[in-house]
Amino acid sequence: MRDSQIDESAMGATNFALSPGPRGRLNVQIGTSPYLREIDFSPLDRLQGGDFRLDPVSLADLMRNSFVYPPHSIYRNVKLAGTGFDPAQDMHGDPRYHYRFQSALAPSRPPPGTVDENELLESYHRLLCDSITHATANMQAPWLFQSGGKDSTTLAIALAEARPDTICFTYLGGSEEDEVPSARLVAKKLGLRHETLVCEPERAYDRYLAMLPRIPLLTADFALLSYADLATEVHARGGDGIIDGLGADEYFGAPLHNRERLLRLLARGLRLPQKLFTSSLVSRHFKLCFFLSTLQMDTFERFFPGSRFSDAEVDALFGCTIADRSRQRLKPFRPDIDAAKSKEAVRRIALTIVESGQLAKCMYIAKAMSLRLAFPYCDERLRDLVFHHVADDELIGPGGVNKVLMRKYIARHFKELPYVQSKGSFRFDLRGLASRRYDQVRNFAEQAREVMPGAPAWLDAHRKFLGNKFFASKYYLLAITLPWLLDRMHGPDN
Repeated sequence: MRDSQIDESAMGATNFALSPGPRGRLNVQIGTSPYLREIDFSPLDRLQGGDFRLDPVSLADLMRNSFVYPPHSIYRNVKLAGTGFDPAQDMHGDPRYHYRFQSALAPSRPPPGTVDENELLESYHRLLCDSITHATANMQAPWLFQSGGKDSTTLAIALAEARPDTICFTYLGGSEEDEVPSARLVAKKLGLRHETLVCEPERAYDRYLAMLPRIPLLTADFALLSYADLATEVHARGGDGIIDGLGADEYFGAPLHNRERLLRLLARGLRLPQKLFTSSLVSRHFKLCFFLSTLQMDTFERFFPGSRFSDAEVDALFGCTIADRSRQRLKPFRPDIDAAKSKEAVRRIALTIVESGQLAKCMYIAKAMSLRLAFPYCDERLRDLVFHHVADDELIGPGGVNKVLMRKYIARHFKELPYVQSKGSFRFDLRGLASRRYDQVRNFAEQAREVMPGAPAWLDAHRKFLGNKFFASKYYLLAITLPWLLDRMHGPDN
């Protein structure tokens, strides 16, 4: 068995496999590494309605963590070979996870101060431009999903040289973090066209519902509706491709800050009474709810973002004990977690798992809208430069400053950007969606009782608390999952 994730020789190879499964059903394995030129979901087209078997544990994954634990998918007989899983393995068996790009696994890196900084930045720029040129070769009208943060600003700088026809597109999801001024400043100075889309939760949800039959698999990433909204708009405005800035964190590193350290200390795996969260003292305070929910979480799973259903709530949603089976899906990752040399290394493993859901959101929505998709940071030569030839202090600086090299690259063009210091991300009006589409999602829950018998009761019990993001986040998971299930359960083939 190879010890690599995927190598360049496999880049053009078929990235799926079909094999006989139980009772004559087909087992499907799809390569979903972002280092592939294109993800091929066509094997799913070969399956008939009766071949698709929903995986209830994967549904529990979605409620507990907002994504399906890799290498699993929403279907029992469809497995995904993504980051950390060698695609030569049988993902339907007992696949081994191993992430090779941990700092402790790197060969001797150059000592600090021994590499000429200008030469290093020029090499980084050249490889990033080459990656962009290669990744967007089949796009006539590319759009960069630009948050205004470090990753997308760095991409914009290289795009100005490699693909100056790219349009920068920023999503204004709410008032908490407004990325638009930073993103607009970047695009203007670089001479790139910039567009903005303001979140309207009902419009975004309608667009998601409209594309349901074309979404190949299911994830519930908290930026899924933002992505559906943006992708629909790109298609409507004549774009044919999306450029996304995911993929750099895994090899640049994932330093822990005080917040992450505190959350790890608080995650105790306790079982608290659910009435505590709906009490008058707690129910209206997001931070207090978040604190109490952290007490219930696994230390490792607390690295995953967002407010999600507790194990007790998941069991109630499904009317059976199932949350523990979801938690057991950490087993393939345990050897790497146990062997990790630092808390940063553990968090880097968590990033590879979380990013499986983030990447899935991009892949599934792009597929649904027939758009090309490019991840320029997922390039072997660029990754290997950073991993092998960049000193440790150019990756993580004093005090846990991340992506030092990337910050220096940006500083060559901009003196200071707000989101270089305070990370931004796509936001979405969760509370607005909950207040305006509660009845619709409640109706979905009623129709899906066969799968999630406890969903209507949860919605009824928490309707008056959905003005709190803590509860609105859980509502969001149901709002994403239930209509997709209904489309598959009651579609033309079923």
